[in-house]
Amino acid sequence: MVGVEIDFVVEDSLKALNLYETIFDSIERVEVSDLPKGTNEAVFTLYGVRLHMLDENPEYQLIAPTTDDPKTMWFNIAVPDIKETYTKAINAGCTEVQPVTDMPDYGISNAIFMDPFGYVWMLHQIHEVVSHEERIRLWEESKNKE
Repeated sequence: MVGVEIDFVVEDSLKALNLYETIFDSIERVEVSDLPKGTNEAVFTLYGVRLHMLDENPEYQLIAPTTDDPKTMWFNIAVPDIKETYTKAINAGCTEVQPVTDMPDYGISNAIFMDPFGYVWMLHQIHEVVSHEERIRLWEESKNKE
């Protein structure tokens, strides 16, 4: 078997999986253990991407980020309804980083939140496909106005 899997560490993978299932309707469980905290893992897919969460376990050098010490990695998820997904995240205890922001020239809306496990999630809703070249042109125009 070949493929890509994104692995990440959280304090409690079962608790995190429950939170993510509250926020995203498309999560499919692949393998989820039910062992003592510190030894659990959860493999799941989100919009077809395979993710593997592991419990924090310092004995094995598995250290989770915290809200005071987040890591420079984030998840960028394109969702069908950004307002609904973002509201679910905030209602589930996540912290707002950037509210839903419409960027009509770029054909998207985006928002950012941090979950209670120290991970940052950027949501996108694509309303219209805008080419890379057009996005670069728009960015350059905005910089020239400054």
